[in-house]
Amino acid sequence: MPGGYNCAMTYEEFQRHIGKAGLKLYEFAHLMGMNPTSISNKRRQGVPTHLAVIAVLLGEMAERGIDFHELLARNGIAHPEPCASAEGLAEGES
Repeated sequence: MPGGYNCAMTYEEFQRHIGKAGLKLYEFAHLMGMNPTSISNKRRQGVPTHLAVIAVLLGEMAERGIDFHELLARNGIAHPEPCASAEGLAEGES
C-alpha cells in the first residue's frame, strides 16, 4: 500500500477517467480543492480510493451525457477557475 493509502487504481487509469470527464489533471485538482502537485504525486504514491471513485463517476457521467458542471453548480459546488500559475505548473499533465 504505497503512501499508506488503499490504492484503488493505477495512475494511468485515473488519468483516463479524468480525461473521459473532459478535465485536465490540474482542473480536477482545483475541483477537489487540491494543489495540482498533490495530484501529480499520486503517480508515485498511488491513487487513493476516494479520488478514484470521484474520477470514475465524473468520467461515466460525461460519457452518458450528464453535465457534471451544471449538476455541481446546481448544488452549490462551484468549479473554481485555476490560476495561471497552476496551469503552467501542470502543462505536461493531461
